[in-house]
Amino acid sequence: MRLKSRGIKRIVLAAVLGAGLVSAGDYASVQTEDPVIKIVAKKFDYTPNEIKLKKGVPVVLEFTTLDVFMGFKVPDLGVRADIIPGKVSRLRLVPDKVGTFPFVCDVFCGSGHEDMTGTIVVTE
Repeated sequence: MRLKSRGIKRIVLAAVLGAGLVSAGDYASVQTEDPVIKIVAKKFDYTPNEIKLKKGVPVVLEFTTLDVFMGFKVPDLGVRADIIPGKVSRLRLVPDKVGTFPFVCDVFCGSGHEDMTGTIVVTE
């Protein structure tokens, strides 16, 4: 019964997010049982700047920033998030392919912004 309950929660969450009933920012208050990877953003760095994941295994990327408004974008995996000072942003990710995928800050955060990068490495 417990496994069915988890599946139903995820289906309801997906339906609520998909219908626009809550914003992605509200997702931070939703409970999840997926592993959480904490990422700290600061001018002009992500810590960690390399994230290792397994194909098909869901994770939640949890972002905080130490200074200014920033973004997080992984074009090859089709995901992005805003990182807002004083708030926690969460992004659920289920990698669907193997490889090394660069991520970038896609919100200009000052001189040095273009060097704010990292990689997600997805293995089988």
